[in-house]
Amino acid sequence: MKTLSIDVRRAEPHDARAISEVHRQSWQYTYAGIIPHRALGQMIERRGESWWRKATSGPATLLVLDVAGEIAGYATLGLNRARALPQEGEIYELYLRPQYQGLGLGRMLFGEARRLLKSLGCKGLVVWCLEENENAYQFYRGQGGADFCEGIETFDHRQLKKIGFVWP
Repeated sequence: MKTLSIDVRRAEPHDARAISEVHRQSWQYTYAGIIPHRALGQMIERRGESWWRKATSGPATLLVLDVAGEIAGYATLGLNRARALPQEGEIYELYLRPQYQGLGLGRMLFGEARRLLKSLGCKGLVVWCLEENENAYQFYRGQGGADFCEGIETFDHRQLKKIGFVWP
């Protein structure tokens, strides 16, 4: 019987290529039909391997979900960027390759990101998702997040509503 290793750890520079691929796959899968095609393509292209290599040593913390040696997902987190909100921590992004979604691995990655923010002394957490991203909306609601606030993101002149989920 083989044992499958699943680990959440801090990203390292050598993970950059794999993270870039997770980003490309997950964003195409998640946002096709939501974010205008041209804007989505530009956002994906901006975040190539060199961008992710720099991100491993940037101000935000970058975690990866490693499944048997393959980077299956990533999360970026740090201090809350919306100063008007009382929550001190924020998960900026949490994405999995499409083939790893729906298996409970997102919950694992979310839980580790949340624990890390708490260990750093952050009181409260906010996560933003586009309202039209039904999977993310249901995921964060299922993790106990309260639909607390709204905002707008603009992509190629198209305004999309985003929802801020909060945890104490």
